[in-house]
Amino acid sequence: MSTEPQNNQSESFLDSALRPLFWEHYIGQEDIKKNLQILLGAARERNHPPEHLLFYGSPGLGKTTLAYLVAKEMGTQIKMTSGPAVEKVGDLASILTNLSNGDVLFIDEIHRLNKMIEEVLYPAMESGTLNIIIGKGPGARTIQLELPPFTLVAATTRVALLSSPLRSRFSGGVYRLNPYTEEEIRRIITRSAKILGIHIDDDGTEEIAKRSRFVPRTANHLLKRVRDYAQVHKKPLNKETVLKALHLLGIDDAGLSSLDIKILELVALKFGGGPVGLTTIATAIGEDEQTIEEVHEPYLIQLGLIEKTPRGRVLTALGYRHIGIKLPETRQQKLL
Repeated sequence: MSTEPQNNQSESFLDSALRPLFWEHYIGQEDIKKNLQILLGAARERNHPPEHLLFYGSPGLGKTTLAYLVAKEMGTQIKMTSGPAVEKVGDLASILTNLSNGDVLFIDEIHRLNKMIEEVLYPAMESGTLNIIIGKGPGARTIQLELPPFTLVAATTRVALLSSPLRSRFSGGVYRLNPYTEEEIRRIITRSAKILGIHIDDDGTEEIAKRSRFVPRTANHLLKRVRDYAQVHKKPLNKETVLKALHLLGIDDAGLSSLDIKILELVALKFGGGPVGLTTIATAIGEDEQTIEEVHEPYLIQLGLIEKTPRGRVLTALGYRHIGIKLPETRQQKLL
């Protein structure tokens, strides 16, 4: 039976310290875990690396942790990189030729690989060969290098941006990570608090869980900030302390940040509830479009506070209610 470390982490690498080291410590995503354990168990019995795997979903749901657990289950090393870091074919060649037999290669944000590198990756994934073109024009020649058997584990937050040929080569499976339940988040906070060596009561745990956006990374971030507040103010980690710390962070009862609220108020007060375009919202609040679309909008849509329409973003009746603004009669008529 594996046991978890307690309060032995370096303060510089808290996120790594909170990462589960064993399957039984990985909370949530039960269907994915069951499928992976069968896939890895069968591969281990055949004494062969498991087939390539792709995980996708919102940031902070545990894709990197699953890659680590795959490597640990197979008793192999994990080598890590990301799509933006692999700029040239030579970069990919260097990574692949330095793999050992059975290694796991983890590529985060794989949708950001350029197409030329994708073309080189195909034969590496399918047949374990690396084709490198030396020279240009009529004198160009191709060198074929044999690679050791390896498993590519990839992660992406935007699976739709992956090309079909690349997506189809993940023969071990393409797995979507789902948001966590509030109960699962409570268990994650309890586990993290134990590792950090701090005591937090059940009410305090519940308040953090309610504001975590159902994402483990967010829950751990809030726990660490609440711990800091309690430490500086010499307070116990109870509900009262947690609420004061979260208020100071600008996190409301639903887990919305001050910028989330600003977006809702902007659409309501300046644009009559919408529709309003993403570019207009970004310009009005002085924020990057991609940040709004990828960080803030998904949760607002998930809570039903805004709608994404072909003409732009529209504030819902629930959105008006959340920011305490009365729904205009014109909007009521449109919603009826």
